[in-house]
Amino acid sequence: MDWNSRRITAIIENALLEDRATRDATSYACVDPNQKAAATVAAKQDCILAGIGAIPAILDVFAALDGAVISHYEVTSHPEIFDGVRVHKAQPVAVIRHNARVILSCERVILNFLQRMSGVATLTRQFVEAVSGTKARILDTRKTVPGLRLIDKYGVRCGGGHNHRLDLSDGVLIKNNHIALAGGIVPALERAHHNRRGSQPIEIEVRTLAEMQLAAEHGAEALLLDGMTVEDVRKAVEYCSGRNKRIPVECAGGINLENVRAYAETGVDFISVGALTHSAQAVDMNLRVVPV
Repeated sequence: MDWNSRRITAIIENALLEDRATRDATSYACVDPNQKAAATVAAKQDCILAGIGAIPAILDVFAALDGAVISHYEVTSHPEIFDGVRVHKAQPVAVIRHNARVILSCERVILNFLQRMSGVATLTRQFVEAVSGTKARILDTRKTVPGLRLIDKYGVRCGGGHNHRLDLSDGVLIKNNHIALAGGIVPALERAHHNRRGSQPIEIEVRTLAEMQLAAEHGAEALLLDGMTVEDVRKAVEYCSGRNKRIPVECAGGINLENVRAYAETGVDFISVGALTHSAQAVDMNLRVVPV
């Protein structure tokens, strides 16, 4: 993750502006402007960590917004603590040494980023571990918090999952509404082949074995099996594997931690899970400050 990219900086800036972090009335009223402090960020539960790089990025953006000269800061972690590692309850993940007012003003934004991203990473890791030993890879979807897609998808990667499309320009995925408007699977595929930009692969969503076969025979380059049973997914994988040119197969819809292993054992290539980002529970963390 490039924490200094324009898009990430904009996300952080919006979060700080939302919290009016440079207008922290309580810290201004209670804390000496020259007070230095050390803050320890710690996990309050076992989790997969994601977002350590957000801490210095948030402090840098705060300094830019504040317009004041901010003293040098340090953000340190144990060498064994990094994004994607499993941390345990009460385990420190980072120490921030900085101006006390700045730490307090950025506290909630720092925790919000770490808690959200670590929650996504933790849930993703559960799915990844559930399919361990199979060929299936766990994918995310575009069901992300508005404005936080880069953050959510980075959390998925920290958990061991893979990113599907980042946005609508990132590949051709023909879904049911496209099929309905195009007049059916065949005309939708024909138009996609004629109009696609460059070499973007054409994936199409199907809901039955008959639709799957029709799509495979008319130019589908990847298949998304939506809401199919485990047995039908197995049959679809066998069909696609038996063709001269094998078609990658993804399944989605109604997949959870209880049944994901059964789907993975069909031999499917990808399993997309919207819950990774739309239903991940934030990890509980805290930040404790002491004067220095």
